[in-house]
Amino acid sequence: MRRIFFISILATICSASFIQAQSTNDLYLTKSFSDAAFKKINAETTHGDIAVSVVPAANARIEVYIRSSDSREDLSKEQIKKRLDEYYTLDVSLDGDVVRAVAHRKVDFTNLKPSLRISFMIYATKSKSTVLKTDHGNLEISGMEGNQKLTTDHGDIGAENINGKLLAVTDHGNINVKESNDDIDIRTDHGDLVLNNVKGKVHATTDHGNVDGHVIDGVLYASTDHGDVNFGNLTCSVETSTDHGNITLSFEKVSGDIKADNSDGDISMQVPKGNGLNLDLRGKSVDMSSAEVFSGSMNKDEVNGTLNGGGSKVYARTNRGQISLKVR
Repeated sequence: MRRIFFISILATICSASFIQAQSTNDLYLTKSFSDAAFKKINAETTHGDIAVSVVPAANARIEVYIRSSDSREDLSKEQIKKRLDEYYTLDVSLDGDVVRAVAHRKVDFTNLKPSLRISFMIYATKSKSTVLKTDHGNLEISGMEGNQKLTTDHGDIGAENINGKLLAVTDHGNINVKESNDDIDIRTDHGDLVLNNVKGKVHATTDHGNVDGHVIDGVLYASTDHGDVNFGNLTCSVETSTDHGNITLSFEKVSGDIKADNSDGDISMQVPKGNGLNLDLRGKSVDMSSAEVFSGSMNKDEVNGTLNGGGSKVYARTNRGQISLKVR
């Protein structure tokens, strides 16, 4: 598998972090695409950030921001141009129906002296698909439709108001997605995942980090190896797991099957009154103290049976933790 934005309250702050970080002194180039009938955006840089946001067609453009990778080094425009020409290839152009913004090193550096941080701010109409990639930097996208693919090795990813398929992958960083629809696939090796107000088929995985969300509708798959899973206001089917952490699920409406697997932690679930459920729960202990009309077998560490006549399947397993099912 594969790690901007931190969780919950930090999301709003981080959503503007790239834009705020770009000084007008770093603006190297602006290229207009107001007359171009393009459908796709391909942007790639080695060290730098990429942001995409929606504007009217007349304002479609790409802004290129360049500065030294060493924050202590203040380069003039002339010094940047000399270093750029010598060590980099920069391409901001239209190729058929694709707008390209690509910055590549010509050679690998043995030291940081020639290194530049080249970032792109891309403004386009919403009906565009994108492929955004950076090795060391953050990615942000908002308001777009179509297929969106975002990849960074070391950096955070933020996506907001996306209506279309979204794939977001980072090795070391956090991913935050909010107010988006359709297929959402987010992955990180080391980082937290946050989903807020999303609808569709959602797949969220991290190796080392927490998975959190609020207001999810559709189908949710969420997993972590080392971290907690915490979701509220769910109206979706859920399959989730963690090896080292706790799982907390709160449902506004049970509209599909629920499966929760845990090795070392607790599983807590809260469901609305009146829902019919088929229960298969097993842990070190099982708490069903607030259950309504139950039929079946109920032991200290295992529950099998139906709630309110049966319905959606609820499967929960933990080896060394407690399972709690509460009805509110």
